[in-house]
Amino acid sequence: MTTHTGYSMSERVAEVMRLDPGADALQFRGRWFSWGWLRERGEAVQALIDAHGLAPAAPVAMVMRNRPGTVAAVLSLLTRGQTLVTVSAMQPDDRLAAEIGTLPAAVLLADREDWARPGVRAAAAAAGTLAIAVDEDGVELVEPLRRTDSEDHAAPGTAILMLTSGTTGPPKRVPLTYAGFDAGYAGAAHYERGGDGVRLRASTAIVMAPLLHVSGIFTLLLNVQAGRRIALLERFAVDDWLALVTEHRPKAITLPPAALRMVMAAGVEPERLSFARSVLVGTAPISVEEQLAWEERYGIPVLVVYGATEFAGGIAGWTVADHQDWAATKRGSVGRAHPGVDLRVVDERTGAPLGADDVGLLEVRAPQLGARGADWVRTTDRARLDADGFLWIVGRADDVIIRGGFKVSTGAVAEALRTHPAVRDAGVVGLPDPRLGQVPVAAVEVEPGAVVDEETLIAFAREHLAPYQVPVRVHLVEALPRTPSLKVSAVGLRELLEREG
Repeated sequence: MTTHTGYSMSERVAEVMRLDPGADALQFRGRWFSWGWLRERGEAVQALIDAHGLAPAAPVAMVMRNRPGTVAAVLSLLTRGQTLVTVSAMQPDDRLAAEIGTLPAAVLLADREDWARPGVRAAAAAAGTLAIAVDEDGVELVEPLRRTDSEDHAAPGTAILMLTSGTTGPPKRVPLTYAGFDAGYAGAAHYERGGDGVRLRASTAIVMAPLLHVSGIFTLLLNVQAGRRIALLERFAVDDWLALVTEHRPKAITLPPAALRMVMAAGVEPERLSFARSVLVGTAPISVEEQLAWEERYGIPVLVVYGATEFAGGIAGWTVADHQDWAATKRGSVGRAHPGVDLRVVDERTGAPLGADDVGLLEVRAPQLGARGADWVRTTDRARLDADGFLWIVGRADDVIIRGGFKVSTGAVAEALRTHPAVRDAGVVGLPDPRLGQVPVAAVEVEPGAVVDEETLIAFAREHLAPYQVPVRVHLVEALPRTPSLKVSAVGLRELLEREG
């Protein structure tokens, strides 16, 4: 399956996996799995699917975990040109069981741990779903196929029906096409030394972002296509991450803002990261103060990247060269457009293009958007582009609440609270108010050892925000609710704050 770019993700992954079946490919919990192991495990999954007579176009759902069985199944599905439907392992048992009957797929793959969860196997049996267990111990039929609608959900050309992060509302599935992946990876291949040839490399990439979401899956596939070994973390913990980076010494490390804060809070010594030449930071905003604090402590440039699920990865970011030339004057920006990507900012009401530094809604034109890539695609991000092409995200159109007639960006309020030295992280949502409609209410995680109270933080907010932006309450919590990608979950935060009252 080769697209108009001349590059095929599916073919590239398949070629890499055939090069040396006995070579190490994936490290997990101290154990190495070979390319041959990944391929054989994927073939065992396909044999069970084929035995039930499913057409190649029939989508296959999978409960996603950062584990070897998941990697093997994902690579097998994508090398065959099938459609993967992602399912969250992080949801409660009853929600997972309830979702099974509504999935746009008649096949569900999962780890044995998930099939053992209360109600999950029974839900698959009741729905007639072909249930398959796949993990380090093998591949096993759990429930036979009894549904007859396997082809009804076919999505030609779709590689993954990918769950969004669900930070501002219930997660939804976004179709990511093979053509879009091919275009994105064709551009990325230019950054690899010797990128034209298919070969195995001696280096190892650390994948810690959840494979459930685009940041994890994009990074996994990018490094597999480059022939690079993968060290896989099931979930981020400072000690586990530090052990892997110490062992593999990557020149570029990747951390979402919450993980970067955790590394700083843990007091990791600078010499432990002396091998790194940059840290890539994405998936959520990071303040200028946090960037400067990191660089002052570790001497490693922070390279911010910007993207979204529907873009199948990043569309803008900083390079090391840009950091050297522009960090002093452009810090706070998310960088410049990636090659082949066009950006513009338009008026929120009329859609008319705006000039340099005018704030409006960001629109994107990019090859990884597939057929839509020829047209401008509007995002929910409010942004500005300066005269040098640097993109500045100033908030989200969908995080705005109306407080007594005034528009309040909950993201901007949270960002202001994060600048207090005692605050590690903050989240803000709008809660109902009988007089004003909605009011901003905040929750904060406090830095270890810091002492601060609600009154102090509200007073701080008054100094840095307009009166109508100041939160009516600031709750101090032990831990903010988060999505698997470590973003603050507005859904979970709202539930928490409603309980707090």
